Amino acid sequence: MADNLIKPLGKRMSLTAELIEQLRSQILSGKLAPGARLPTEQALVNSGGVSRTVVREAVAALKADGLVITRQGVGAFVAEKAGTETFRIRPEEMATLEEVMNVLELRMAVEIEMAGAAALRRKPEQIDKMYEALEKIEANIRNDVDASESDYDLHNAIALAASNPQFVRFLNFLGTHLIPPHDLLMKHDFAMAGKDEPAPHLKRLNQMQSEHRAMVEAIEKQDATAAREATRRHLANSIERHRAAYDMRQAVTD
Repeated sequence: MADNLIKPLGKRMSLTAELIEQLRSQILSGKLAPGARLPTEQALVNSGGVSRTVVREAVAALKADGLVITRQGVGAFVAEKAGTETFRIRPEEMATLEEVMNVLELRMAVEIEMAGAAALRRKPEQIDKMYEALEKIEANIRNDVDASESDYDLHNAIALAASNPQFVRFLNFLGTHLIPPHDLLMKHDFAMAGKDEPAPHLKRLNQMQSEHRAMVEAIEKQDATAAREATRRHLANSIERHRAAYDMRQAVTD
């Protein structure tokens, strides 16, 4: 069974992420049934062509997801409730530009209406929180520091202003995966820039910040239509920024 369960791993994503995906697929499809023992560590090393470290990291991730349990000295087994896994976005699913764009599209379905609700219901102190987050993002950009955490704070402040706990729960559910790491775009920009040409990441980040400010200003004015449109524009542009970086990468690797 171990010989044909796992295919040799390639370079489409990290080896750990690919092994996790293959094992998860086997579990959720029922090929590895609840209670079944996973192939031994050595069998996974041999069939996947990976190191023991990769295998151990993959099993640990599946255990954290509730798909696998381990028994000391015995091995790893499929959890009894593995087939009832709830929806979630995992760290390895935010490792590539393509996957980031998928999450941005998901956010568009929720955050546009969230911004409209925030415009209608916001309180003065909540607007203050939004501007505080904007200032933190700008400071991060000036200091060339990743602004993902401050970016999350801004969107969370908008969710709170919407006065609907489900919006807050959605953002908390996505957590750190809500905002794509800014350095994911930056590393592609640096790779594309010439030796004497500055990487264009600052232009991208300043454009993003301009979009953020338009969202906050519309919410402050209690203009729900403008808030929805500013949010739609921001997320649509974010998708295009990531798509452009992806296209540039493809042009270089083809």
